[in-house]
Amino acid sequence: MLRVVLRLSGEKVVECVPVMGYLHRGLEKIFEWRTYHQGIRYTDQSDYISNMLNEHAYAGATEAIGGIDVPRRAEYIRVMVDEMSRCASHLVWLGTYGLDIGATTPFFWCLRDREEILDMFEELCGSRMNFNYYRPGGVLYDLPEGWLGKLERFLDRYEAHIGEDYRRILEGNEIFLERTIGVGTIPADLAKRYGLTGPMLRASGVDFDLRRDRPYSIYPELKSLRPVVESAGDAYARYKVRVGEMYLAINIIRECIANMPGGSVRARLGHVWKCPKGEAYYTVESSKGEVGIYMISDGRSPNPYRAKMRGASFHNLQILPCLLRGRLVADVIAILGSIDIVLGEIDR
Repeated sequence: MLRVVLRLSGEKVVECVPVMGYLHRGLEKIFEWRTYHQGIRYTDQSDYISNMLNEHAYAGATEAIGGIDVPRRAEYIRVMVDEMSRCASHLVWLGTYGLDIGATTPFFWCLRDREEILDMFEELCGSRMNFNYYRPGGVLYDLPEGWLGKLERFLDRYEAHIGEDYRRILEGNEIFLERTIGVGTIPADLAKRYGLTGPMLRASGVDFDLRRDRPYSIYPELKSLRPVVESAGDAYARYKVRVGEMYLAINIIRECIANMPGGSVRARLGHVWKCPKGEAYYTVESSKGEVGIYMISDGRSPNPYRAKMRGASFHNLQILPCLLRGRLVADVIAILGSIDIVLGEIDR
């Protein structure tokens, strides 16, 4: 789904041209032909590794135009589910990046933990991939009985696995260290010029996180929210940021569980309703960076007049030719994998 055309001089890369467009499905045009409720289901097909975060951006844009208040319990559930989705995404990245570098075992360990997250999502909304769980004004269902206890037990196991399995096998592997430390370095000023966001930006020493710096939902109330930042800017720093974010997500989820309020989980809206005339851009801190929905309502139709989606992977990929220039062919996979792209978010 991504073609990377390289021009070489011996084993060194002279030029790199990423060729995209093989997965384009016209999601933004589909939004215009679906009601505000129906459009959420299609956001799952953008970044299909951290789907729930895309749904949050779409629901948030709708709520911003419509002036819809979200119940407190729904906001807590959203943040918990967001962070679980972030963990599921980072687990896919960590496992496949290990395969890219030559380590097979972490892939199976990462899928083991991700399967447990998907099992809990399935209990929550009835699906394991196209979740369609968020709604303008809240979420579709409340938490099943006993679900929070199951989540707490999983977090204990998962936290142990990060330190005892993933970090031990990779950070003690001289091949992994040799292929990531000092490879694909991005200085902070270059990262900002290319518009990088998320772990790609924070691994270059730029302390910017939308959950804190452009606050939304209940994130401003969380005491455990401390963005993970590294200064080296290389592939290893990007690895360390994502592993640190898994620990951070665990702490955020535990804080949400401890403070979970009662009440309803969705505002009362009809199945088909119209937003007032207006426009909004709503962003969330996805697993890969800034994901945003720019939405326009004409005030007459039950569908958005326009919905433009910003995908973090599309912007983060633009720096690849710069990173590969002058590097060996063997570094290409290590650098490309460290960016953590998903093609559904690039082509849309």
